[in-house]
Amino acid sequence: MPGRKTIEEHERLMGQMADRLGVDLDEAELRGDLAPEQRRDMVLSCTNCTSPEECGKWLESHDKAEDTPSYCRNGAALTDLRDS
Repeated sequence: MPGRKTIEEHERLMGQMADRLGVDLDEAELRGDLAPEQRRDMVLSCTNCTSPEECGKWLESHDKAEDTPSYCRNGAALTDLRDS
């Protein structure tokens, strides 16, 4: 199981990735489009990413984006939330 620091870091990265796509994860939960368990699973999936440093650099260079980088483990889920 990943440590607390790792989970917090990846929760931050995932939140920033969602922001770049125009996805408000809190709002998605309130609407019922994202169950709390799904959000937790997305963060855990993010902790298995092999490119967190590259992700951080990508996030720094993008204010907005239509798509996530190809290595993003939550790209499809975030796109689905944006398009729902």
